[in-house]
Amino acid sequence: MSIEAQLQGARPPGRAVEGSRAVAETVARCRPQVVPAYPISPQTHIVEALSALVRSGELAPCEFVNVESEFGAMSLCIGASAAGSRTYTATSSQGLLFMAEALYNASGLGLPIVMTVANRAIGAPINIWNDQSDSLSQRDSGWIQLYARDNQAACDLHPIAFRLAEELSVPVMVCMDGFVLTHALERIAVPGQDAVDRFLPAYAPRQVLDPAAPLSLGSMVGPEAFTEVKFIAHGRISRALGRLPQLGAEYGKLVGRPAEDLARGYRLDGARTVFLAMGSVLGTLEDVVDEARESGLAVGVIELTCFRPFPGERLRKLLGEAERVVVLERAFSPGGSGIISPELTAALAEPPAVRGGAGSVRCHTVITGLGGRPVTKKALRLLVRDAAAGRVAGSSFLGLDREMLGRAGYGRAADADTGQTWERLLADLRDRETWR
Repeated sequence: MSIEAQLQGARPPGRAVEGSRAVAETVARCRPQVVPAYPISPQTHIVEALSALVRSGELAPCEFVNVESEFGAMSLCIGASAAGSRTYTATSSQGLLFMAEALYNASGLGLPIVMTVANRAIGAPINIWNDQSDSLSQRDSGWIQLYARDNQAACDLHPIAFRLAEELSVPVMVCMDGFVLTHALERIAVPGQDAVDRFLPAYAPRQVLDPAAPLSLGSMVGPEAFTEVKFIAHGRISRALGRLPQLGAEYGKLVGRPAEDLARGYRLDGARTVFLAMGSVLGTLEDVVDEARESGLAVGVIELTCFRPFPGERLRKLLGEAERVVVLERAFSPGGSGIISPELTAALAEPPAVRGGAGSVRCHTVITGLGGRPVTKKALRLLVRDAAAGRVAGSSFLGLDREMLGRAGYGRAADADTGQTWERLLADLRDRETWR
């Protein structure tokens, strides 16, 4: 907002509210009928707020069910959705992993469940802070995955998620950065009930378990048809590539905000080096790119909102003028590299290829922000300058503390068969704190 607008008393729309609370209010306006929940940080505030709305009668009719575990939460979601109820839950980190078996069942049965994932690192070692390891570990579970850049997007993606899930009979995860967004207090325009009702029709289930009309869901499928079942599931989830931009535009027009899309470009005009990222790091990254453009560097940003299904064609178009793309990965596959980069590399190799063929756009992976480590402007400024000058490796870690690794004995010949290296890292940190 400009200084002139502030002096005139103008205010951006919405009110100051915690991200989790705003998401809970938005979900409530989507009129879920069953909410099974098990608390785990940093998503707990979402289901706590929903439970209070149910108890007060503000969200009705709705049954809020405290369950014994995350596996129980997703199992109850499956039962409730199969019985014909609009169903919602939320989880994070190890809780999402505990759901893993049931996640595949939910998608395999074509149940339109919506779940918020408050992104958090996966242990061991134990870490409660933010990265995107949890949801990305479930990228093959058959769920659509949408990633919010800020709390306004986190709210706006939920009505879209419910409608997308119910139109396609595919479950949807809406992923938002844990603590960084869930616990942030900022001005957010929570959509009104009338706007959500106009956008999201009353739930009309396509398949219902009814004792009066018995049927089976999830029957066994043998080798003679299993491939075809998976092919059909792939086709169904892939339809989101066409439908999500349409729904985003419809919803954006209704609430007067920019449309949510598969991916969006920022300052791509003439950009030779493009940085691609998901989630809350985008705001900082765009600020740094603004500075770099003012200093004459031809750089830009791509915001990836939809990771699954992967929007390869959309990204190819956005990268049409680029020579290199640097992917900021906030998850890591040990023994491999990032998660997004291999998907993007494969997409760039498919026809129609960018700028005349595979390899025209060089793809680089930068691992950053693991376990909640801040991704600072200082670190991004250096990365942007190096990448624009062609001084970025194929795969690298941003801000890796090599002195700490050395003090912990990493890389020594005698260290080859030792166990918990992180215990020595922690001991080194404690020693440094003692001597301060």
